[in-house]
Amino acid sequence: MKPGRNDPCSCGSGKKFKHCCEGKVASRPAAPSPAESSQLVAWFNAGRYAELEGRARQFVERYPGFATGWKLLGAALHMQGKDSLQVLRKTVGLFPGDADAHNNLGNFFNDNGQFDEALASLRRALKINPKFAGALYNMSTALRELGQISESASCCRRALEINPNFAKALHNLGLALRELGQMNEALACCRRALEIDPDFAEGHTNLGNVLKDLGQLESAQASYRRALEIKPDYTDARNNLLFLLNYTDGVAPSYYLEQARQYGRIVAAKAVRSFSSWQCAVRPERLRVGLVSGDLRIHSVGHFLEGLLSQIDPARIELIAYSTNHREDELTARIRPFFSAWKTLVGKSDEDAARLIHADGVHVLLDISGHTAGNRLPVFAWKPAPVQVTWLGLPNTTGVGEIDYVLGDLQAIPPEHEDHFSETVWRLPDSYLCFCAPAYPVEVAPLPALSAGYVTFGSFNNLAKMNDAVVELWARILLSVPNSRLYLKTGQLRDADICAQTKQRFAARGIAPERLLLRGTLGSIADHLSEYNKIDVALDTFPYPGVTTSVEAMWMGVPVLSLQGDRFLSLTAKSVAHHAGLPDWVAVDKVDYAAKAVAFTADLGSLAALRAGLRRQVLASPLFDAPRFARNFEDALWGMWQARDS
Repeated sequence: MKPGRNDPCSCGSGKKFKHCCEGKVASRPAAPSPAESSQLVAWFNAGRYAELEGRARQFVERYPGFATGWKLLGAALHMQGKDSLQVLRKTVGLFPGDADAHNNLGNFFNDNGQFDEALASLRRALKINPKFAGALYNMSTALRELGQISESASCCRRALEINPNFAKALHNLGLALRELGQMNEALACCRRALEIDPDFAEGHTNLGNVLKDLGQLESAQASYRRALEIKPDYTDARNNLLFLLNYTDGVAPSYYLEQARQYGRIVAAKAVRSFSSWQCAVRPERLRVGLVSGDLRIHSVGHFLEGLLSQIDPARIELIAYSTNHREDELTARIRPFFSAWKTLVGKSDEDAARLIHADGVHVLLDISGHTAGNRLPVFAWKPAPVQVTWLGLPNTTGVGEIDYVLGDLQAIPPEHEDHFSETVWRLPDSYLCFCAPAYPVEVAPLPALSAGYVTFGSFNNLAKMNDAVVELWARILLSVPNSRLYLKTGQLRDADICAQTKQRFAARGIAPERLLLRGTLGSIADHLSEYNKIDVALDTFPYPGVTTSVEAMWMGVPVLSLQGDRFLSLTAKSVAHHAGLPDWVAVDKVDYAAKAVAFTADLGSLAALRAGLRRQVLASPLFDAPRFARNFEDALWGMWQARDS
């Protein structure tokens, strides 16, 4: 037992404890030695965060008035995924004039999706130290996430004025410039960042994204693979590689499946405590269905979801939204009332997200992303729900073994293709897609060729889908249809250099620049839809066809000529055409595709008649019949649930 203050000291001196060893115990060094502080920093730089946490706790006990220990304790907790907020807040409270402390708190808020709070902390850091390049970099991240892209780019430039060799600031500037459509400048930033830091895995991934947007698919694939050489378990790079393979002509479904399974094995290995029992009712009166998506907003996915959600029977299905994106808009506001709960996964670890879903007692969990941006496929590897399904986001396999089903239809996934998936195929009786009619009063104009005197083909698809095989075939069609034009409209074409490169690609195949009309995206959806009135026939891309653009085109009276593929993604075009009542507009091969383009545009009278009635035709089809689709969808979910007992 510790002696009292007036007891004899046990050291044998004969003095009372308060005059002897108590004083020695109570006295503490006034300041840490440089070596002590340097050792903490060394542990942080070496990534020894668990060890740093213990030593930093000792440090702040001994030297509570020194910011170094508090800041490194907060950093150690944060890097381990532990709750660091209390320590970070205490640090800024103790040291309000320390710019690093405010920056660290801002960084925490960024990582947890609290971007407004992040900006407030980072502005305090910059008020203390206006030349704090790291705070400017972190601010650029928050601004980009809040959709303030130009402001994000400005922060990066300010950081680079202070530190021209700041690779992460160059990386963030590249991200911003890509969103602004300044593709060549984005490319230069990405390459400069990698000159400074060749082992920057995230930098290689972003370079791959820019190269993909520029249509340089082989180079993009090489960038993703380089990122994976540096960081083999880097799931973002694997997501992007899998997504890119969908654009590439000639990739065998078996190869894609193996690449996807490799991704699935990595995320399964990280789910160290996956669930094997669940909290949901075994005999429910209605199913609790969770939707995991970053696209619950104005987005192609959002437009396909809206009609379904509005028609789901709440007596059969209870919907819970798990949003992976903090951005919301008017479509978000329209669909939010259809959910009993709306929860965010932004800033949550995969384990925490899985535990949240598990605690909600979800029966069926839907992945609405596949390997697209904002997906949380690693959460599914924790198996937070007893039945898990992928649908809509990307028509392909996920490779995640814990996802039970992929939802399709007979046209998109014929029986002979079931071995393309790690999931079991579940088919809806009609289309596996249902689009919500645009809520904009855009009328269908007469066939433009009748007044223009020439045929205008068009495509509003992402330019990355226009691979060399597509350009070759479209050029052949333009040469076969005298005086015809091709109208391309997509985000990348806001960049003058990309327009010039696109013209050169066609010029190399004999197409004069004046036969191309190139435009970037327009401001409003109504303006975008009205541009279809300038097109006679839409040409679909391959092997990655349009989906939203195709349905929009048909709603605007423009038939879409597609190429039948040999996998789910490509056969989505066949499914859309079949259910729209246009099976003849699907070509069996490239020769047939070119022949159909010539034949359909040779008979302008028939084309004009088709245009005049096409909106009415597709609105009456399964593609727009939301009540019918909702009943099929509900039956599928219930069927999957009941199949657990069989």
